[in-house]
Amino acid sequence: MDHSADKHRIISPVARQGHDRVEIGPTDLALREWAEAGLVLPELPRMRRYRWQRLLDQIIARDCGGLLLFDPLNIRYATDAPNMQLWNTHNPFRAVLLCPDGYMVIWDYKGCELLSSHNQLVRERRHGADLFYFDRGDRIPEAATRFAAEVSDLLVSHAGENRRLAVDKIMLSGLRALEGVGLEVLDGEPLTERARSVKCADEIAAMRCAIHATETAMTAMETLAAPGLSECDVWAVLHAENIRRGGEWIETRLLSSGPRTNPWYQECGPRTLLDGDILAFDTDLIGPYGMCCDISRTWWIGETQPEERHIDAMRLALDHLRTNRALLAPGVHFDELTHGAHRLPAEYQRQKYGCLMHGVGLCDEWPMIAYPDGWVEGAFDDVLRPGMVLCVEALVSREGDDFSIKLEDQVLITERGATSLSHYPFDARLGA
Repeated sequence: MDHSADKHRIISPVARQGHDRVEIGPTDLALREWAEAGLVLPELPRMRRYRWQRLLDQIIARDCGGLLLFDPLNIRYATDAPNMQLWNTHNPFRAVLLCPDGYMVIWDYKGCELLSSHNQLVRERRHGADLFYFDRGDRIPEAATRFAAEVSDLLVSHAGENRRLAVDKIMLSGLRALEGVGLEVLDGEPLTERARSVKCADEIAAMRCAIHATETAMTAMETLAAPGLSECDVWAVLHAENIRRGGEWIETRLLSSGPRTNPWYQECGPRTLLDGDILAFDTDLIGPYGMCCDISRTWWIGETQPEERHIDAMRLALDHLRTNRALLAPGVHFDELTHGAHRLPAEYQRQKYGCLMHGVGLCDEWPMIAYPDGWVEGAFDDVLRPGMVLCVEALVSREGDDFSIKLEDQVLITERGATSLSHYPFDARLGA
């Protein structure tokens, strides 16, 4: 793929100002493609305020004195200000506190205060939330005590006498320090997951743009995929094309071929594609605007024609996907989805997918819709609402067989029903 023309393209001074923005975002390539497709761009300041308000509503409804966030995806949701997201997942150096009066403070990597400067809802920028051993060694307790004191003082100023603090994920020393200053620490994940579950129009616009970029990358993958290439060769295209459009990262390595598709979850490796192979993948991709695009397809590789067993499995997977997608509508209870879903034949039950459906936004999110044998009464007690986005899954995989079929579509719940956000075609050679 020759990108030399892009490399030498002259950029106007006006465009250059846009390139110098602090917040990361789509590239000119993505913007041109979205314009050609007639897509509407999200209004980011409005989207940020919507997310801030969603979190604030949860804090107030649950009578909390504040919400303290460490999860990088929750921090992204609250501030739209990422910073070394993957490194931060295993070295938690950032935190955000949102108080019930709307006052929001971010603790960032020292010297990184600029990274949230585009969001005026962030009122203060500090550092010192890094409470992990690599960074603090044997002095973690002292650092945790200082951090907890800052949080406590902020709550006194912005929450009065309310000492109930919701926290999503925290290091053990941090938890002990917060409790040591007299705070009642509550589980913050229900607040963040519920807040994130209903998307505004700008978030849906951002997701449509990200999915368009992802499906464009999938086209490049399918064009390249041929006997003689490795799984990694094909997977690398998805990475590269995502990054070219301002996408961010891919959460898994779920691409496999031939007998490596069964059982599912074998990660992308050096296997060479052969004529007559099945190739299956799950994008699990964080694209432009930080939106997750979770789409699965299965392709036939080479000139050899698929056997009837491959076509039958593909048709079963499509029946499973389409029947379950047709159940989606506002007001439908999650339990109805579990117990009313399409049932795979007995020989496919053992290796079926881990869930029927799941929410999606900045990553895979609440809710998870279980198969009947994975259903736990009361675990997901709610209904579908307009603005929710769900990924509908299908895995047709018979134990001991030499292939699997993996499909997945991303679907928006609307006031009138549901509509697909993903549009990538299924492989006609497999009878789709």
